[in-house]
Amino acid sequence: MSKKIEVCLTPALIDLYDIEQSIVVVIDILRATSSITFGIENGAEAIIPVSLVEECLAYQEKGYLLAAERNGEVVEGYDFGNSPFSYTKEKVAGKTIVLTTTNGTKALHLANKRAYQVVIGSFLNLDSLSDYLASQDKNVLLLCAGWKDQFNLEDTLFAGAVVNKLRKNFEHFDDSSVAAEDLYMLAKDDLRKYLHKSSHSHRLAQLNIEEDVVFCLQLNVCKAIPVLEGERLVKLNPKP
Repeated sequence: MSKKIEVCLTPALIDLYDIEQSIVVVIDILRATSSITFGIENGAEAIIPVSLVEECLAYQEKGYLLAAERNGEVVEGYDFGNSPFSYTKEKVAGKTIVLTTTNGTKALHLANKRAYQVVIGSFLNLDSLSDYLASQDKNVLLLCAGWKDQFNLEDTLFAGAVVNKLRKNFEHFDDSSVAAEDLYMLAKDDLRKYLHKSSHSHRLAQLNIEEDVVFCLQLNVCKAIPVLEGERLVKLNPKP
């Protein structure tokens, strides 16, 4: 099979792509997919993405942890938001978390409607994710969650990093892949410095969570690849 990589720069464009035979990588670097990766790495049994804050409450009686973020802030009354520092072993090992975020959970649900498989990508698991994608006989769509359906820099940079890693393993790259890779090559020596240009970086700076941003830009501190099985994100166990 002649494999292709495509980059969807915002969820608003996903209907333009045929993804029924593609592995879709959902990307929301600041901060949902970074925190999901870190949580699964740290032993969370499952993370259930839901679209609405109110949906989280339906799970409260089951003893699940509730995580809700809107516009970068924890929703009042919830256990935590989507800071990766909330997803430590002490807090999440053996637990199920119900999560809703401004951008990431929406992208997950859109992908799940049609994709062959949906996995989670972040700089934290870049190498293990890339190795997995290279090993599969499937096309890949890198789906950037963006910000409220608009393009953003950090998700596109990560898509470019994956494209760069997989350059030898795939034959066909769409123009969005080429642009994302070029952007990554410009930024890769100092991702944080480059992202000072980003509008979302400025939003997060106003919330005083620079530590989160720096954490989410670390490379390969996790091996886990979260995969969507039904409604639950769990740790992928690749077949040998």
